[in-house]
Amino acid sequence: MTKFSRRNFIRLGAGVASLPALTWDVRAQTYPTRPPRLISGFPPGGINDTYARLIAQWLSERLGQQFIVENRTGAGGTIAAEFVARATPDGYTLLLTTSADAWNSSLYVNAKFNLVRDFTPVASIARGPSVLVVHPSVSAKSAAELIALAKSNPGKFTVGSAGIGSSPHMYWELFRSLSGVNMVHVPYRGSGPAVTDLIAGQVLTYFGSMASILEQVKAARLRALGVTTATRVTVLPDVPPLAETLPGYDASIFVGVSAPRDTPAHIVETLNREINTALADPKFLQRIANFGDEPLSLSTSGFTKLATEETEKWAKVIRAANIRAE
Repeated sequence: MTKFSRRNFIRLGAGVASLPALTWDVRAQTYPTRPPRLISGFPPGGINDTYARLIAQWLSERLGQQFIVENRTGAGGTIAAEFVARATPDGYTLLLTTSADAWNSSLYVNAKFNLVRDFTPVASIARGPSVLVVHPSVSAKSAAELIALAKSNPGKFTVGSAGIGSSPHMYWELFRSLSGVNMVHVPYRGSGPAVTDLIAGQVLTYFGSMASILEQVKAARLRALGVTTATRVTVLPDVPPLAETLPGYDASIFVGVSAPRDTPAHIVETLNREINTALADPKFLQRIANFGDEPLSLSTSGFTKLATEETEKWAKVIRAANIRAE
C-alpha cells in the first residue's frame, strides 16, 4: 500500500477545498449555453426598445450567445413585467426594466407583480432626465412664473401626457402635489401625439423626455422651464432644476435589466459585470449621451436599493392623487 506523506496529504486537502470555487467558475463560464431573451414592454423604435437592443448587442458580443429582444407590449409595460416575473429563474428570460415597473404595481389595480418582491435587479444602465416645457404662447419664463399663472387661472391651463401612468403623467402629478396648481390633464396615446399637439398649441405644458423634446427646445418651438432632476443636465446647462422652485422635486427614468426572483447569483453577477463593463466603454457611453441621458453604473445591491426607493416614492404619489389604470 502506498503511504501518503504529510506533504501529499496537505496538497490533497487543498485540492478538495478548492472544488466549490472551481465548480462556481465552471458554472459561471457555461452561462449562457443558449440564446437568452430580453423582454421589452414597449414597441420597437422607442427609447426603451433602443436601450434593449443596445444592451442585447453588447451582451451577445461579450458572452458568445445571441441575446434576443422580444417586445411584449401593452398596459404600460405590465404585460412584459408579469411575463418575466412568472418565468423560470434561470437567466434566460430577462426584463428591460424602467421606472414604470416601479410604479405600475401601485398604478394597476390588477397588477400581478411587484418590482421589489418578484424580481432580482441585475444591473442599471442609465437615468434619463425630463424637462418641463411650455408652448411659446405661454408667457411664463420660469417654473415659478408658470405656477403663479396657473394659480391665478385655475383650470385654464392644460398639461399633456403620454397616457395614464406614463412618465409625463407621473412627473406632472409630483409637480402638482408640490406646487398646488390646478391644471387640466390631457392624456394622449403616446408621446408622439402629445408633442404634436403641444407644438400646435392644443395643450400648453408637458413633461417630456430629452429624446422627445430636446430638438424642439433647440429650435425654439417649445420653451424649457426646468429639468426634473435635482441637478442641471449637460444637454441643457442653462435650464435650472425644478427643485430650485419646488424643493424635493426629483424625477427621472432609470433603465436597467432585471431577472425573475431566485435567479442564481452567479448569473446575476456575470450579467452585472458585463453591463458595468459596457458603462466604461466610450462608444457605449456616447450612445447614452446621444439620448440626452446619463450612465448609471451600480452594483446589484445598489440597483436593488434604487428600485426599492423608486417603488415606495411613486406609490405615495399615486395614492395621494388616487390614480388608477386598468
